[in-house]
Amino acid sequence: MIQHKKQNTVENLKERLAGAKAIILVDYKGINVEQVNKLRNLFREAQVDYLVQKNTLIKIALNELGINDLDVYLQGPTAVAISKNDEVAPAKVLVKFVKDVMEEADFPKFKGGLISGKVMNQSELQEIAQLPSREELLARLMGSMKAPLSNFVNVSQGIIRKFVYAVDALAKQKAS
Repeated sequence: MIQHKKQNTVENLKERLAGAKAIILVDYKGINVEQVNKLRNLFREAQVDYLVQKNTLIKIALNELGINDLDVYLQGPTAVAISKNDEVAPAKVLVKFVKDVMEEADFPKFKGGLISGKVMNQSELQEIAQLPSREELLARLMGSMKAPLSNFVNVSQGIIRKFVYAVDALAKQKAS
């Protein structure tokens, strides 16, 4: 009975982890139930799956999916944040939570993670969380692409404007 339940839990974990763009392991030690609920809500809003499970079951599920590089991080209390849509969402949500709710406390914190197939340690995840969002980067890119066109239009209008002023001045001079 217990073995069957564990097997079901591992299968459920595998389903949740399969196809993830980001798997972040979090040390959640030190936060209370109210804070955990706030964190879960923030993750839910960002479409990030957040769960707490035994390290051995997480390890089995990851290993069965061919992910062995995170085994070293599976010690002590571990929660898993999984995103199938946005690679940086879990890291951004956790950093925002620590800043806003925990008032810059030293917990919860990253243990390690896997983003787009690359294993990342705690400091690398912190750096990723500081990156601008995808939408912000796209807006910057569009602004950069638009700037030369805008400058060209402005210069062209200036030339046309000067030509019109010159023709207008000639017309006034001939009229008088």
